[in-house]
Amino acid sequence: MTQGFAFELGATDGQARTGVIRTPRGDVRTPAFMPVGTAATVKAMMPESVHETGADILLGNTYHLMLRPTAERIDALGGLHRFMNWERPILTDSGGFQVMSLAGLRKLTEAGVTFKSHIDGSKHELTPERSMEIQRLLGSDIVMCFDECPALPASDDEVARAMRLSMRWAARSKDAFGDRPGHALFGIMQGGVTQELREESASALVEIGFDGYAIGGLAVGEGQAAMFGVLDYATGYLPEDKPRYLMGVGKPDDIVGAVKRGVDMMDCVLPSRSGRTGQVFTRRGVLNIKNARHQDDPRPLDAACTCPACRKYSRAYLHHVFRSQEIISSMLLTWHNLHYYQEIMAGMRAAIAAGRFDAWEAAFHAQRAEGDIAAI
Repeated sequence: MTQGFAFELGATDGQARTGVIRTPRGDVRTPAFMPVGTAATVKAMMPESVHETGADILLGNTYHLMLRPTAERIDALGGLHRFMNWERPILTDSGGFQVMSLAGLRKLTEAGVTFKSHIDGSKHELTPERSMEIQRLLGSDIVMCFDECPALPASDDEVARAMRLSMRWAARSKDAFGDRPGHALFGIMQGGVTQELREESASALVEIGFDGYAIGGLAVGEGQAAMFGVLDYATGYLPEDKPRYLMGVGKPDDIVGAVKRGVDMMDCVLPSRSGRTGQVFTRRGVLNIKNARHQDDPRPLDAACTCPACRKYSRAYLHHVFRSQEIISSMLLTWHNLHYYQEIMAGMRAAIAAGRFDAWEAAFHAQRAEGDIAAI
């Protein structure tokens, strides 16, 4: 375990776990949801507001930051924490997923990936060594190995090839990461939806040795049932005394199902992106604020919610500012969604600690199944 970084497992309830990741920049309570700050900002949110929702840690994006404003510029300006005014822990992804999904004219070799920027067409190369260098310049607390994440569906041969390349890149990532007290390096399990490949990947990562382990290559089109099928066995291949991070997940019921299966950390753009498009997550399910049924409704989005959008504004107002394309709409709806996600995490942490996770999960699903309150 990297000096200054530790994972303390608290209570377990079935496969669900609660604990604390300790870093020099503060503790992260698990299970944890990490809001995504792609370009050194959680869109439509002030950093102080993100913390008020209950977030202990944010995610930054290596691919986007290396292109603009560049990791070198961020380093010269004091590092990512100072640059974005977030002094708490930050995890940065490796850039691999975005290279595969966003970049143009990419070429994959054993060395790494060369690609053209989606911003201006400029040519770049990303290798395990360069990814580690970029994340060191950013100064993130948790660094992710560089990997290849093929989109599903893909053939077993293609998934196996990508997984084995990722394992070789994981070893190179660890060598390049070096000795960085206070900073942690996570390996990323790949293998699609094939159990034998997931087991092979986990064994390779554990042999290399990391401070935490991510489950990658899910939430890429395989569907929830297939994802849960993988998680039913995948977490068991990873060490119990290290944090487990499911990358890019997800909807509220995805998150609850992942925690039930032993996951400690998650991230997703969904709550913030949905806030900007008028989709609102509540304990009674999802509603769309643009719908006309809300235009004369003086009630809050969720009467039990304590976020500013629910305490101070009506559905009618939120409908109006969304339809008027006012910036405050994105601000309030994003705040609400992030607040709700953190409420889910806090609820699960308390339920696991009390040995009541199954009862909490049943109540969670039952309330969401009721649907939104009746229109006025």
